[in-house]
Amino acid sequence: MRTLIIEPLTKEAFAPFGDVIETEGSDFFMINNGSTRRYHKLATVETHLPDDQAIISIFRAEALKMPLTIRMLERHPQGSQAFVPLLGKPFLVVVAPPGDSPDPAQVRAFISDGRQGVNYRRGVWHHPVLAIAAQDDFLVVDRSGAGNNCDEHFFDESEQLLLDPEL
Repeated sequence: MRTLIIEPLTKEAFAPFGDVIETEGSDFFMINNGSTRRYHKLATVETHLPDDQAIISIFRAEALKMPLTIRMLERHPQGSQAFVPLLGKPFLVVVAPPGDSPDPAQVRAFISDGRQGVNYRRGVWHHPVLAIAAQDDFLVVDRSGAGNNCDEHFFDESEQLLLDPEL
């Protein structure tokens, strides 16, 4: 079983999968009579159908037992999905490029510093939210609309991966 190397979450490393939502190194302009920096368009909400809507939710996630065997990934074929940590706690991200099914050899893992969020592009394979803290809250921006927007892929036992933050 291949053990995933957990990489720092950077805009450059995560670019094939979507956007890193952070102020660090991002352009801004001043608004509100010069009292506020606006970090504009850090990510783009993608929807597929004309009647789709971008929605905002809060997910309260519990940490899974580590090390974790990655047995499945999911994707959202009709819209992007963004996760922004609300409590400033680091979290893990496991992703694979879009395609008919995720290629286990192309699965990558990242760790957010707790001030960074991620926006998965439409069709990017990813593991469901991976809190590190016992409980964590995330602001989630995604799509609401008709049709199935969640495909799940379960790996054969020989393709499963190991995620171990202690390594």
